[in-house]
Amino acid sequence: MVPHLITALSGPLLELESKVLEATPTIERWFRLEWQEHTPPFYCSVDLRNSGFKLSPVDTNLFPGGFNNLSPEMLPLAVQAAMAAIEKICPEAKNLLLIPERHTRNTFYLQNIACLSSILRQAGLNVRLGTLSDDIKKPTTIELPEGGKLVLEPLTRLGLRKTRLGLKDFDPCSILLNNDLSAGIPPILENVYEQYLLPGLHAGWPIRRKSNHFQAYEELAKKFAKLINIDPWMINPYYARCTGMDFHEQKGEEQLLAAVDQVLKKTAKKYREYGIKDKPYVVVKPDAGTYGMGVMIAHDPNDLKNLNRRDRNKMSIVKEGLAVSDVIVQEGVYTFEKVNEAVAEPVVYMIDRYVIGGFYRVHTDRGPDENLNAPGMHFVPLAFEQNAMPDMRAKPGSAAPNRFYLYGVVARLALLAASLELERTDPDAEAA
Repeated sequence: MVPHLITALSGPLLELESKVLEATPTIERWFRLEWQEHTPPFYCSVDLRNSGFKLSPVDTNLFPGGFNNLSPEMLPLAVQAAMAAIEKICPEAKNLLLIPERHTRNTFYLQNIACLSSILRQAGLNVRLGTLSDDIKKPTTIELPEGGKLVLEPLTRLGLRKTRLGLKDFDPCSILLNNDLSAGIPPILENVYEQYLLPGLHAGWPIRRKSNHFQAYEELAKKFAKLINIDPWMINPYYARCTGMDFHEQKGEEQLLAAVDQVLKKTAKKYREYGIKDKPYVVVKPDAGTYGMGVMIAHDPNDLKNLNRRDRNKMSIVKEGLAVSDVIVQEGVYTFEKVNEAVAEPVVYMIDRYVIGGFYRVHTDRGPDENLNAPGMHFVPLAFEQNAMPDMRAKPGSAAPNRFYLYGVVARLALLAASLELERTDPDAEAA
């Protein structure tokens, strides 16, 4: 069944689409020059929201977990991109150790690991899986529901000085993390200097902060907007950061309400400028954390006054029991895209600096101003390889291929922001 896609565009985004198409050679040269100065993460996925008048990233994941949701037609692109990434990092690489999340009962996630492993093997690597789970003491086979299997093996230190990380009989050149380290950095991953650890430990949530990412993205959005002469707000969500929060004790409530008020007022001013009739809103979410946990929506600061116990609990602890003390208040971006009449948002996947595809995250029970990364969501693949080339002859707003190229441009801006973010937070940067 072919999904029926509805994408509404209004004046501002039509203008953006037109300018991006006209400036395609300039844009691609700009990216090319930026990548000479910065190193992209090994892989990345970016959640976008298209409000019809604005297209913005709202989350950037450095440990993407949905490769199984990509269209099968995308896999050759993914393999080529993985080849390019490995050749740049370690041309003689033969063995790669992939470290997944601890949970072994989430079959959707395990299918992601199977797909990612397949991509890496086709890129010319021997791939084996090393687990951080304390429950796995020997090689353990897990059968997948759609056929196939995964073998998880306990990690061990190798060599006389125990300076390398691998498996009992497997010494890899590179180690790829598909675990965001929400539970903390385990000692076995520390002080790994003789192998390539992708991405570095500072990409995990014990160190990473979304506010650092969106600060870097804001800088790039301004540079990019100047390059093609657009309002940077069209591709950049306003945000504010609140620190030292304690939702259980209601500590920091005044700071939070002030930040919400600030972001709402700035957004309302833009809405008036562009004649947008929708009501501005904000998304409050942990500055560190993932899986769409600990997210609240507010259209007014009063929405967050005197939260009930359930809401305070939701905001206090996220994945792996990670306590929340810092949050970001991000401008809410409506999504006016639909797949089969259900609200949807595009998610773009990249390996190295290349867009390799994506999918729509779809939720039948959520509205255009709600978080779609929630139980009940499903995914519809996007075949970017068929749609990434812009049609220079098409009128703006008339052709879906233009939209997908536009998605790829904004997603790559977020990828570049992730590169800047990791450079600035790298604890070994001075010694390098």
